Amino acid sequence: MSTPKRFPASLKPAAAPQRELLMPQRHLHQATRDAARLARPSGTGLDGGAVRRRMVERLRAEGQFDERVLAAMAAVPRHEFVDSALAAQAYEDTALPIGHGQTISKPSVVAHMLGLLMAGPSARERGSLGRAMEIGTGCGYQAAVIAMLARQLTSIERLQGLHDKARLNLQRIALPRAPRLVWGDGRVGHAPSGPFDSIIAAAGGEDIPPAWTEQLAPGGRLIAPTSSGGRGQVLVVLDHVVDGGVSRWLRSEHEAVLFVPLKSGVV
Repeated sequence: MSTPKRFPASLKPAAAPQRELLMPQRHLHQATRDAARLARPSGTGLDGGAVRRRMVERLRAEGQFDERVLAAMAAVPRHEFVDSALAAQAYEDTALPIGHGQTISKPSVVAHMLGLLMAGPSARERGSLGRAMEIGTGCGYQAAVIAMLARQLTSIERLQGLHDKARLNLQRIALPRAPRLVWGDGRVGHAPSGPFDSIIAAAGGEDIPPAWTEQLAPGGRLIAPTSSGGRGQVLVVLDHVVDGGVSRWLRSEHEAVLFVPLKSGVV
């Protein structure tokens, strides 16, 4: 007997054009190799903001990114979220190891995914990500950027070592609103803080966990790397649409990506 589909039959994934594989985190050995390079960013220092502005200018020149996202990234000191030995590479468009077998995503990928969230119907209307949930806090960098764009952020991390590191990192920088950090299983979301207008995942699974769609508010948007048949991982966007009192989830597929696996439980 075939397994019933979670989404209505009319909501089949849209065919995505063939694009270059987007590797936000890269394999750990590749990120470590990048970190070993000795090139330093030009400028007088990492704290003055000049290197962040140059990073944003390069992103602006290389792609069409949401200006509000770029402004948030210009305000967040990325070097505070990586080991001091790697600070020289903090503003290059590359992934860097953050310990526990994980890496910090490339700035261009952070900008792209958050831009897709900001393009959602409710985010466009309010001009912010509203109440947001992040799956996979990592070192806390993306959480800091989201906190500049959202009214409230709940960020979940299953690895206690990274959860603790993110908390320390985020305490060192000034944010308009402090995110709520949760050490827990991201697959189950965080219902007490929901429903969420925006949900973003930094790990890829075989499917979109039911808890995420249940916690996505009407008019909200979710973005997550998800397996797509024989195509590997792609960025999947889900929009929660209510029509005549009936909820529907509109699904679209975007770039091919390569994220770390989405796992259950806590460590």
